[in-house]
Amino acid sequence: MMNTHLIGCLRGMFLTAFAIMSTWAADFREVSFDTDDGGKIYANLYGDGEHAVVLAHGAVFDKESWHELASKMEKKDLSVLAIDFRGYGKSKAGTKGKTLELDILAAIDYLKANGVERVSLLGASMGGGAVGRALVASESDAVDRVILLAAVPVDSPEKLKGDKLFIVSEGDRLAKATREQRKKAPGPKQLKILPGNAHAQHIFKTDQADVLTELILSHLTK
Repeated sequence: MMNTHLIGCLRGMFLTAFAIMSTWAADFREVSFDTDDGGKIYANLYGDGEHAVVLAHGAVFDKESWHELASKMEKKDLSVLAIDFRGYGKSKAGTKGKTLELDILAAIDYLKANGVERVSLLGASMGGGAVGRALVASESDAVDRVILLAAVPVDSPEKLKGDKLFIVSEGDRLAKATREQRKKAPGPKQLKILPGNAHAQHIFKTDQADVLTELILSHLTK
């Protein structure tokens, strides 16, 4: 039989984990919406501000990976919609397979349909590529601010819309491509090069995390 000390420790660990999950659950609610090709996307929705930001994760991340940043955004009176791309979590692809840009466009439509006045986008690596392709494909100017964090390059950067901020680490394998994308993109646009070689969301694990967070919040709220 387990001794009372071990039982007490396990009970304490369970209560701590439950408290953390309860806090997270109180910070957001899970929503879902359909894509044009019949897919279904699940997302975590934070806040209820008139300016909403879609967060698009990288290939080795998911919607939960944005929780800390999303919480800081919410404190700045921003709404946040952190999506799981098709094939991640409960999100399902439609008939067009891995067309991640459709998930971004569906997220914008969802926010607009629910009364959001301004929509901005933040995409990291794979998610940045999806954001870029969505902007190129869109015929409207529905997007306000755009942040491309070490984003996978798009074929027609001259068609990117919105007030754009490109961010990349100086040693990132996509640093050169990021500079080229920024050069070809129409204004308004900015480029910020951070020290180090961490890629996209991995920067949040480095000593540049606070700098990156401030760049993001400043661009969205300026």
